Formats: sequence, C-alpha cells, structure tokens
Amino acid sequence: MESRTRGIARQSLIIAAAVFMLIAAAVGGGAFGGASVDELQNGALSAQGSYLAPAGPAFSIWSLIYLGLIAYTVWQALPAQRQDARQEAVGGWIAASMVLNGLWLVTARYLTLWLTVLVIAALVAVLARVIVILGRFPARNLVDRILTDGANGLHFGWVTIATVANTAAWLTQIAPSSWGEAADVWAVAVLAVVLVIGVAAAWSTGRMAPALATAWGLAWLAVGRLTGEPESTPTAVTAIVVAVLLVLAGVVAVLRRRRVAGAHDRAPLGR
Repeated sequence: MESRTRGIARQSLIIAAAVFMLIAAAVGGGAFGGASVDELQNGALSAQGSYLAPAGPAFSIWSLIYLGLIAYTVWQALPAQRQDARQEAVGGWIAASMVLNGLWLVTARYLTLWLTVLVIAALVAVLARVIVILGRFPARNLVDRILTDGANGLHFGWVTIATVANTAAWLTQIAPSSWGEAADVWAVAVLAVVLVIGVAAAWSTGRMAPALATAWGLAWLAVGRLTGEPESTPTAVTAIVVAVLLVLAGVVAVLRRRRVAGAHDRAPLGR
C-alpha cells in the first residue's frame, strides 16, 4: 500500500510539472501577447545573439520535445507504471526538468539574462542526471524506450546546445569588445566541450536521441554562422564536424548496447 501511494504521488507530481511547463511556455513564449522569444532581453536570445546561437528554424524541435514529454506524462500515469522501479528512480528528476523548462521562459520574459543562464544550467544538470539514471535502468519495452529515453534524450540533447547559446548570449552582452577578437577560438573550444558531453551521453545510454538533438542544433548553428550575423566560418565548420561525430558516436553506442544485450541473452543460465 505504501509503495502504491508513493507511485500515485510520483505520477501526480509529473502531471503537475507538465501542466506548469505548458502554461509557463505559453506565457513566456508570448501566446497571450508580448514580444516573441527572440526579441526578449534586447534580442540577446535571437539567432544573431552570439557566435553560438543556432539559426531560427532550429527551435522548431521544441514542438517535438513538448509532444514527447506530454506523451510520456500520459503513459507514466497509467497503473502499469505506478510501481515500476525505473520510473520510481527517474520520475522526480523528469518532473524537475519540466518545471525548470517552463521557468526558463518565464525568466527570459520577466527577469534578467544572467538569471536565464542559472536556470538553464540547472536544467541541463537535472537532465544529465536523468540520462545517467536511464543508463542504469534499461527500458522494459519499446514504448518505454521511445517515451522515456526518446523524449528525455531529445530534451537533454537540445538543452545542451541551448545552454551553450544562452551562456554565450549573456557573455556577449557583458564582455568587453576586445574579447570579440578571440570569438572564433572560444567558439571552437566550447564546441569541443559539447562533443565530449554528447559522446558521454550517447555512451552512457546507448541511445541516439541526445546525439540527434544536439546535432540538429549544431547544424543550424552552422547555417547561422555561414548565412547570418555574426559570420564565422571556423565556428560553422567546427559545428558541422562536431555534429557528424556526435551522430557517429550515437550509432556506435546503439550498436554496442545491442551487442551487449545480445551477449547477455545468449549467456547460459547461472552465469
């Protein structure tokens, strides 16, 4: 009975977090009037806000992420998931990620740019924790894999590159103009860190979703630096290389997971 009660509480928490996320996204995104997101903070969050900002079409991935998180919320609320060990381990963290997701948009609209950096840094840290937990608890079936790993993997992968863009936008606003001379160098260095994070995420989960979402953002980052302002061919080329390497790392991680799972299934009983 106690376990069942905890399960219901967890499911209710995730539903409440999802509702908050959607309402906050509507308010913060300007659905009820006001400037669009790329006009907030004096345009710092736009595609021209920094060397590491993806071009506008990249942000369409949010529709897929929200759809995935809503589907996950409905699925995890079913009685079959009430006492599932995997959901017990990860559910609270996913709820926290949804709250932070919505809070970022509200912060961007009503508060200051540096606070958006703090919120998105907390969001990417929570999502990293989600990814680690999912790597420790294998999915029970295909639906679990798509809704839990897929939706949250896309969320983590995209927020990884969004955190980079958000932080770069803030630094662009406060840094002395002399820093602009080394912008290409800093951009390339940061993208190398993104590669390390992306490979680690793919390797720990054996899933493609995080790598694909980050690669999507990097591809549009490259488009932004080749066709818009500020222009930067070194940044664009590096973004393309990192995107390709992340996809390859994702493929290798998936093949590795399948090989390990196959070897485990073939192992004799008792071993």
